[in-house]
Amino acid sequence: MKNKLLLIGGVLLLFIAEILRVYFIMPFPGSQQSNTLSIAYFMNKYIWAIRIIAVILIIFPLYDSFKRWKMWQKGVFIFFMFLYAGIFYMVNFKFLADKMFYQPKTKSLVAAADNKIPSDKLVLGVTINGQSKAYPIEIIGYHHQVQDTIGGEEVIVTYCTVCRTGRVFSPMVKGKKESFRLVGMDHFNAMFEDKKTKSWWRQATGEAVAGKLKGETLKEIPSQQMRLSAWLRRNPSSFILQPDPAFQKQYDHLNGFDLGILNSGLEKRDSGSWKSKSWVIGVEYNNISKAYDWNDLVKQRVINDSLPGLPIVIAIEPDNASFHVWNRSINGQTFRFIADSTGLRDITTNMPCDYDGRVFGVGSSYQLLKPVQASQEFWHSWETFHPGTLQYK
Repeated sequence: MKNKLLLIGGVLLLFIAEILRVYFIMPFPGSQQSNTLSIAYFMNKYIWAIRIIAVILIIFPLYDSFKRWKMWQKGVFIFFMFLYAGIFYMVNFKFLADKMFYQPKTKSLVAAADNKIPSDKLVLGVTINGQSKAYPIEIIGYHHQVQDTIGGEEVIVTYCTVCRTGRVFSPMVKGKKESFRLVGMDHFNAMFEDKKTKSWWRQATGEAVAGKLKGETLKEIPSQQMRLSAWLRRNPSSFILQPDPAFQKQYDHLNGFDLGILNSGLEKRDSGSWKSKSWVIGVEYNNISKAYDWNDLVKQRVINDSLPGLPIVIAIEPDNASFHVWNRSINGQTFRFIADSTGLRDITTNMPCDYDGRVFGVGSSYQLLKPVQASQEFWHSWETFHPGTLQYK
């Protein structure tokens, strides 16, 4: 009886370990709503130790009892071993995140004259040391991360389609360049594992949430999301990431993500306001975060607001896709804008402002509004990773 219990326990441990290892960090029903990150990290870190223990529990009673088993008992055991082999293969070669979403095999960034990306596609744009690059989100949305160099600086351009979060980070960790692989997700947000310490990093915040480096944070690099046409208007010499031919089928599955019309419960937009999958604009300043309803922005066109110590203006272009958040104060003068036929206009001075943030004075002279880092994402994402966030209503 004791041997039988050990055998059953070993087999169950094998099955449970493999299933839970992937269940907690992939979008299976019920897996992303609970705080199971520590369990998931333990399972992944010690999976080989767990497997060895399970095999030991199986081998000893099996060696003592297998010859005495009836044929049907042997058949049942062999069936379960084949079943485990199938689960092992699926979990380790099909269901792991980095086996589902690969890095580009051919990374090509070209000038506007050679670009093949439609101008109405959304991009994540970055400018460093005078060099600008644009990354279509329907491309980086599949890869989840693209490593690149901009203006001589190493960057990781990341995107999570389930949270609709685009972030750009420096890969430098404690002064040394680190490489990352996609490991799974927690609370629907992508997680990356660094190569050196195997710590897990959250995409939405750049924070290490498990492992040796827990509590460390990657430096975020300012980025902007807008249509490619709007980005090239401001940055005509920008380079644009092109599709990798090896992944065209995967990109095609994300066609329509820009508009929120994918036939996917995880990635499709809820057109209502303040629903789990509603779009919001999120802004954080001095540890104070605030969310702005996308529907309100489209209706009002311009929103003037303030976070403690930071007067901001949020504006959306006529394409209803390209948005901007600026500090609406320049040299001590705070503007209050309204929308007009050409862009924005300050209600006090009547000075016009275009969608590149240029506030025009006399003649052709202008002052430049300073961009404020902001993101468009699903409400559930902003609310989860910015607990206590304020809401603009």
